[in-house]
Amino acid sequence: MVLATLREEKLYANFKKCVFGTNELVFLGFVVSEQGLRVDQEKIRAIEEWPTPTTVSQVRSFHGLASFYRRFVKDFSTVAAPLTAITKKNEEFTWGPNQEASFQELKKRLTQAPLLVLPNFEKTFEVECDASGIGIGAVLTQGGKPVAYFSEKLHGPTLNYPTYDKELYALVRAMETWQHYLLPREFVIHTDHETLKHLRGQTNLKKRHAKWLEFIEAFPYVIKYKKGKENVVADALSRRHVLITTMEARVLGFEGIKGVYQEDPEFGESYRDHGKGIHSRFYIQDGFLFRDKRLCIPAGSIRTLLMQESHGGGLTGHFGVTKTLEVLKEHFYWPKMKRMVEKFVGRCITCRTAKATPRPHGLYKPLPIPNAPWVDLSMDFLLGLPIQYRKDSIFVVVDRFSKMAHFIPCNKTSDATALANLFFREVVRLHGIPRSIVSDRDPKFLGHFWRTLWRKMGTKLLYSTACHPQTDGQTEVVNRTLGALIRTTVASNPGTWLELLPLMEFAYNQSVHSATKKSPFEVAYGFKPLTPASLLPLPPNELECQDGLAKAELIKKLHTEVRENLERRTEQYARKANQHRKAMIFKPGDWVWLHLRPERFPQRRKDKLSPRGDGPFQVIERINDNAYRLELPGTYNTSTSFNVSDLVPFDVGNDEGVLRSEPSQGGGDNETQPTGQHTDNDPDEGRDEGRDMDQPEATHETRSATKVPQILPGAVTRSRGAARNLRIKCNAFTEEFIRSHDPRPYGPIGPDHPDDHELVRTVFTITR
Repeated sequence: MVLATLREEKLYANFKKCVFGTNELVFLGFVVSEQGLRVDQEKIRAIEEWPTPTTVSQVRSFHGLASFYRRFVKDFSTVAAPLTAITKKNEEFTWGPNQEASFQELKKRLTQAPLLVLPNFEKTFEVECDASGIGIGAVLTQGGKPVAYFSEKLHGPTLNYPTYDKELYALVRAMETWQHYLLPREFVIHTDHETLKHLRGQTNLKKRHAKWLEFIEAFPYVIKYKKGKENVVADALSRRHVLITTMEARVLGFEGIKGVYQEDPEFGESYRDHGKGIHSRFYIQDGFLFRDKRLCIPAGSIRTLLMQESHGGGLTGHFGVTKTLEVLKEHFYWPKMKRMVEKFVGRCITCRTAKATPRPHGLYKPLPIPNAPWVDLSMDFLLGLPIQYRKDSIFVVVDRFSKMAHFIPCNKTSDATALANLFFREVVRLHGIPRSIVSDRDPKFLGHFWRTLWRKMGTKLLYSTACHPQTDGQTEVVNRTLGALIRTTVASNPGTWLELLPLMEFAYNQSVHSATKKSPFEVAYGFKPLTPASLLPLPPNELECQDGLAKAELIKKLHTEVRENLERRTEQYARKANQHRKAMIFKPGDWVWLHLRPERFPQRRKDKLSPRGDGPFQVIERINDNAYRLELPGTYNTSTSFNVSDLVPFDVGNDEGVLRSEPSQGGGDNETQPTGQHTDNDPDEGRDEGRDMDQPEATHETRSATKVPQILPGAVTRSRGAARNLRIKCNAFTEEFIRSHDPRPYGPIGPDHPDDHELVRTVFTITR
């Protein structure tokens, strides 16, 4: 066999160096036999007869020869440390008791070196590590027999490592040395340092530990704590129940379905007439009905169990509809399988909680386009600027028709009264009282004073949905533009932003706007402002040469043109934004699943493993087509109004064969879906997806409520009202079930009726 392999690989052996008919041979200084690997006795005899060194060179020669067999000596570096110390450069040769003891101990250990077994990759490798004050050591074993030894003398900073670091360093060095043995399959690490047992559970790591752990985690290892001088290596792999639990799947009893085919409304005819006519694709084997090599599953709970295992079993991973359906279709068949799987996955609580993401629900609905300048406004704040004359923020007010803006310096601690004074002094003084104001839900705008003031003025206040800035998208875009203006204007001297703010406001208002095709100044005042370029000898502007009547007609024409441009731009943006969106109208009483945005729910989205959604919650009010109010538990401590993009319909129905027998996880398929998120390239129009505006109610056909209450297992957050209603329905259903199935006179359930408890458990098992 050896010669055939050499011939096949075209390798040539030197006949003079070949040995035939032997049980062992010397190869590269080692004796290789069927038992394993051992030291060459000729070299060991040289070590044994080595005289006591008298110079550094003689020590180095002995150390080099002994190091050749260091893999056979446990803790070689620690034993040889006194000899290593005197071989350093510029060290004076001194031979004392420590060196003599080390010299004799190495001789003894090498002459009694154990037999190293050859590695067997079908067996489990085991690594034992230890550390002392001056060195580290490790042994690689299989079945309790050594495969190799490793040791290293500590030097420099490693000598000052604490015990835990030395133990961890020993493990890292051993794994680096034997990685060609350890990477292919799982192995056991034995350590006498108990804290290393919790290696994977540490959260706060030093930089050095993090670097080591990153290397260690590339290996498939199991850590086992070895107490004291315990020599018996426990079989850690035999007690690994985690993998078994993860891979556990229910074994379903299919024998019972053989007798159901005849009476099944979907498969009865195919079972009787299989192989004929329209039933030619069906056939029977061992009493089971098959269709194209797929087992036919009659109606009943077994369909639910199959969907449950295909979607949320230990090896299926809670994927979405497409992947769950592919798993089922590979082996099973029943009519309308896709529809049932869609409903099953849609009601999976685990999926909803862990994978919930905002869906492209709700169409883009722009705010109504104004008819004149400075009648409908929007406002916001630009914060975080360097303090200058006690000003650190900018109050941004934008006219939604002309796109003209006023940048008013203020302080972020200003209250509603100071803000109202600013607004009257800088805006009302110039343009009058507005008809409507769009803003976010800043506490200043939600306060009693601000609301009362504008109610008395006859101005309507419109608020965006919490954490949904697209509602006031216009001001958000102006803020972004203003930020860029400030950075470019005061790049070298940020402390001058307050002095240069009027210049920035003028620069913004005299530039042509992409939506109106005019400058805000021209739309608001009917003429273009004078600039340094206006001093050139150019022909006069058309508006400057007209009398009053003609100028009024031109301004009217200008406003009509601006409105048409805004309508055209809004229509273009709506068409693009609604490509991957669909209308979604909820009615009070509908159930929805809520997407937990990190910016709105920071305490519930602390890390990567936090739930992505929660629910189901009941809709209690429709503010408009894109904003709804939900019934939330008091623990949420947040606004109850949400944009429709954060809501997903939740079906609480109880259709036959689609009931969930255990919680699942949320959010739908793993495949790419359109998100409905669009880049706001339009620096003009905002969205009213969450505005609190009175609009006529739209009709919407909702799912009919079921009479039998749905028992939803798992940790489901519900509002208190919903939980109370569910409890009432469950109690009523249980009492009705007991009346219809218990022959005894109906009485109260309690300790005097022990059989009732078993009956109640049966009821809830059925409803689940």
